[in-house]
Amino acid sequence: MAEEFGYYLRQLREGKGLTINQLAALAGISGAQISRIENGLRGVPKPATLRKIAEATDVSYEELMGHAGYLTETGSSTEGAVPAWATSKDKRDFRQMLEDDGELMFDGIPLNKEDKQRIKDVLTGLFWEAKQMNKRTKPKHHPGKE
Repeated sequence: MAEEFGYYLRQLREGKGLTINQLAALAGISGAQISRIENGLRGVPKPATLRKIAEATDVSYEELMGHAGYLTETGSSTEGAVPAWATSKDKRDFRQMLEDDGELMFDGIPLNKEDKQRIKDVLTGLFWEAKQMNKRTKPKHHPGKE
């Protein structure tokens, strides 16, 4: 997925007539990071980075999220986007987070359906990223070894 997204980003950047350094300056990220993404050396960028690239290239955030694999064909995050390493408990936690149908508001104003979906899409990426980081840093408990 990282190599595919990198190729897509390079085509997008070149199509806009931007150099790596120009895109980096517009997006507020380093040229080295753009280069690593384009060459498939960095992995798929985080949603926050995709937002910066979207604004810098005048491409919709949803389009970048889709190319990065955070969204499905229908434009929403689903079980199909669940990482291979996720356990059944991880999936349950994720469903509970998304199914909380409390009123979402910003500055006292209820959010519309599109804004709620954008928030869910970003939360999807952040949730799986946090879960994966937690699995990498969590110390393993070995019974019988103290």
